[in-house]
Amino acid sequence: MADTTRNVIIIGSGPAGYTAGLYSARALLEPLMFAGYMSGGQLMLTSDVENFPGYPQGIGGPEMMVEMREQAERFGLEVQDRNVEKVDFSSKPYGVWVEGEEYRAESIIICTGAESIWLGVEGEEAQKGRGISTCATCDGAFFREEEVIVVGGGDSAMEEATFLTRFAKKVTIVHRRDVFRASKVMYERAANHPKIEIKTFRSVKSWLSDESGLTGATLEDPRDGSTENIDCTGAFIAIGHKPITRFLEGQVETDESGYIIHKENTMTSIDGVFAAGDVVDTRYRQAITAAGMGCQAAIDAEKWLESQH
Repeated sequence: MADTTRNVIIIGSGPAGYTAGLYSARALLEPLMFAGYMSGGQLMLTSDVENFPGYPQGIGGPEMMVEMREQAERFGLEVQDRNVEKVDFSSKPYGVWVEGEEYRAESIIICTGAESIWLGVEGEEAQKGRGISTCATCDGAFFREEEVIVVGGGDSAMEEATFLTRFAKKVTIVHRRDVFRASKVMYERAANHPKIEIKTFRSVKSWLSDESGLTGATLEDPRDGSTENIDCTGAFIAIGHKPITRFLEGQVETDESGYIIHKENTMTSIDGVFAAGDVVDTRYRQAITAAGMGCQAAIDAEKWLESQH
């Protein structure tokens, strides 16, 4: 067991975690962050961030995360790129276990974010990373002059499809309904693109492949069960995210999807345990809102710690 009890342990990184780290470090709380093996969160999978204020030319997602981390570390945030396995919020100071090692803290800020949802259909497991991806910006360049499909009906599906037109010769958007969650501007950008075709009332029943990798998909019409095959060597699944909260084992209150619920400002159902970013946010899911919530959580933790002593 680590011999000192920390004021604040931050679990997770990304814009929420690094901003919480920056604010709590500047408040001289000497925060410790467990950033995870994949430190930086979903922005590590994003090539260009054009909507974060202060970057008129845009910035790469990984580059932005490196800069956020360096800024927080400059003020005293201690970062370890390790995963938290479990926590114990039943008694204070709270317990956090990392690779079998126990740490204790007066307060906790959870910023573990969310991860992509897969379809889970036949043939998917075998083709993950061999043609099927959840990140066009990571993998789109592998499909130059090839035919690809994007599954989904929200902004991220439209964004992925539009991005893929830089590389692919044809992009087909497959959506199970004829109503789209995507904003009007994102939908129209995709719908009006000469390289993009949109197929509604279609869901992927199974993936088709040979020894070289993905070759296509069997699509099913949910209205009558009829099927058709479509050729593609790449597929991108953009059907949403699930929060990374399994390690909490139900110790803080969440909604039915596992997103953490705020009880008072950014405090969870446990006194002194706070949460920020995409692990909480089902509505905005932006880097800027995650960073803002990280700031709020750090200030809330600081004020709560003051009230305890």
